[in-house]
Amino acid sequence: MNHEADAEIAVIVVNWNRRELLHRCLESLARQEGVDFEIIVVDNGSVDGSPDMVKRQFGAGPVPLRLIENAENRGFCGANNQGICAARSRFVALLNNDAEAAAGWLASLRRCFDGRPDVGMAASKILVFEDPRRIDKVGHLIYPDGQNRGRGTGEFDTGQYDRIEETLWPDGCAAMYRREMLDEIGGFDEDFFAYADDAELGLRARIAGWNCLYVPDAVVRHHRGATLGVSSSRRLELIERNRILLAAKLFPWSLLWLNGLYYTARIGAGMLAAARGKGEISRFPGIREKLRAAMALLRGDLQALRMLPRMLRKRREIAKFRRLSSSQVRRLILHHRIPLRKLTEEST
Repeated sequence: MNHEADAEIAVIVVNWNRRELLHRCLESLARQEGVDFEIIVVDNGSVDGSPDMVKRQFGAGPVPLRLIENAENRGFCGANNQGICAARSRFVALLNNDAEAAAGWLASLRRCFDGRPDVGMAASKILVFEDPRRIDKVGHLIYPDGQNRGRGTGEFDTGQYDRIEETLWPDGCAAMYRREMLDEIGGFDEDFFAYADDAELGLRARIAGWNCLYVPDAVVRHHRGATLGVSSSRRLELIERNRILLAAKLFPWSLLWLNGLYYTARIGAGMLAAARGKGEISRFPGIREKLRAAMALLRGDLQALRMLPRMLRKRREIAKFRRLSSSQVRRLILHHRIPLRKLTEEST
């Protein structure tokens, strides 16, 4: 494959059986302007011809590209960690295979780090592909039970997020990270596999004292739910499992003790919203489908319970690079708290 060492930015694209979407994603990267970068595609054992397409159509293109082929699906976390380890760049960007970047996306993210040595992460303006008038995510918010949510999700883009500003962390769909930060705190936690992985990395980085900026000129359009599907029970299972693991690993004890109360409040509000045809559970119409969703949540809870001892061991390792106190982390989470109504009445 075409490769030149030591580009300033490495863009990692993880793929699993999404050949056509991947093709459009890589075409959008080929149009990036004003930056020195390489592309690292990590394929998670696709059987749809994705690797051959990458080699044939992008292997000898103007942008240096490397392809890492896995024999099995190593998940979003494991595959991105492979890409991070393979990169030798000052900055690492992530772009989902179901996303397409505007021509100035990469350059806009890169500029926000200049003169800001405390900034370790940059978030994009991610718009819904099918309706780019609507926002998918412009950074992240969180509810105090560990459920995280894209900031601005579902809103019409009327300029309300058109300034560079702090956000809690970037969405892993389209983000940039400073290599120095990743070297200090490590990459993605592979126990998460997929979903809330960017939240875990982002909150861990904030605990280590790194900041995150949202960059409105870094625009990406995203096909939502293209990997597992928005009504996938496996998706619900992973989201539920990982919000518990996130809290157990990184939340201050003062919030952890209240986790059950926050969770009960969210579930209750979600049930009321579903009765009005709103929210996440409204995607599961009828009693049978709602039972399927409930069983997925229960499976996620049981998996999290089995993994708790490992997360608590990892919790102790955070002390090696912690710069924020427990009270500061609590204030950070509550400052970027998503209102319960927005979390439960609008679909993610």
